[in-house]
Amino acid sequence: WLTSDNMHHQWLLLAACFWVIFMFMVASKFITLTFKDPDGYGAKQEPLVLTAVTKVEEAHVPEEKHWPEEFQPTGKAFSGNLIRQPLVHMERLELLRNVCRDTALRDLSHTAVSKFVLDRIFVCDKHKILFCQTPKVGNTQWKKVLIVLNGAFSSIEEIPENIVHDHEKNGLPRLSSFSDSEIKKRLNLYFKFFIVRDPFERLISAFKDKFVHNPRFEPWYRHEIAPGIIRKYRKNRTETKGLQFEDFVRYLGDPNHRWLDVQFGDHIIHWVTYVELCAPCEITYSVIGHHETLEDDAPYILKAAGIDHLVSYPTIPPGITVYNRTKVERYFSGISKRDIRRLYARFEGDFKLFGYREPDFLLN
Repeated sequence: WLTSDNMHHQWLLLAACFWVIFMFMVASKFITLTFKDPDGYGAKQEPLVLTAVTKVEEAHVPEEKHWPEEFQPTGKAFSGNLIRQPLVHMERLELLRNVCRDTALRDLSHTAVSKFVLDRIFVCDKHKILFCQTPKVGNTQWKKVLIVLNGAFSSIEEIPENIVHDHEKNGLPRLSSFSDSEIKKRLNLYFKFFIVRDPFERLISAFKDKFVHNPRFEPWYRHEIAPGIIRKYRKNRTETKGLQFEDFVRYLGDPNHRWLDVQFGDHIIHWVTYVELCAPCEITYSVIGHHETLEDDAPYILKAAGIDHLVSYPTIPPGITVYNRTKVERYFSGISKRDIRRLYARFEGDFKLFGYREPDFLLN
């Protein structure tokens, strides 16, 4: 009887062990399925490193639509989940949205998506990318990247410098060259980006490049545009020297500058606002790079667009992207506070939208 009782207990113990093992396996399977990598299973789980919650429609993820194959989005930025951006890029986009909603800045932050804007946006259909050109922030290198991606040349090193800006030969179509329906599809689906830099430093760069160094293949800046600005804005008409930065600032800060802009045509792209160039409050961009952090932003943009395995951004010379406060202060040292304030009033939208501080010399 004792032997039979012992065997009965042993069987019960064995059964209990099997039951525990079985329950552990079920629980383990449940945990595995529940916490599996959300990228692999499309779970809408917020990244733990982020502190801000962003709606899917605000994170540039388009609705799932059945477009023709040529319009199907590619790249990691359109994975169907929230975009996995580093916090700095999320903050830039959130700041942009907040400033766009500020009614007090509406006139400085909003513009129509006109042909002028669409002419600034270059298209890479093969990899579903749109790039808005903002001159004087390293755009030549980005155009080279897109030229290679479009297949016109096999590497950046092979692209002749005179071809980069020749839009008849470089294989870079502008968004304005498509029909309205094709434009809309690309704006809805493609990866879209542009680059900004401190607005005042960009103006200095434009002034130096176009009116001081003045490339031989762009004589109109020195021989047509500069005289037009001097006639209108130089206080001392007896001076015979070329265009000075002070003249340039007066022209840019004039509330009635548009009558000259019309005469200058598309040449004004080198100094008009980012708002006028790219319509950032009307077009939902995927990434906004900053010239000051281009060493980090360029690889990130390539990765976010899903093309980092195909092309690299050209090597950036050391220190070339660093904000030069001394240079900016030196250029503005001889400018009246009135003219600087008027200039800032025009570019305030760019300062606010992209997180650039109001210059200290304007506050003193």
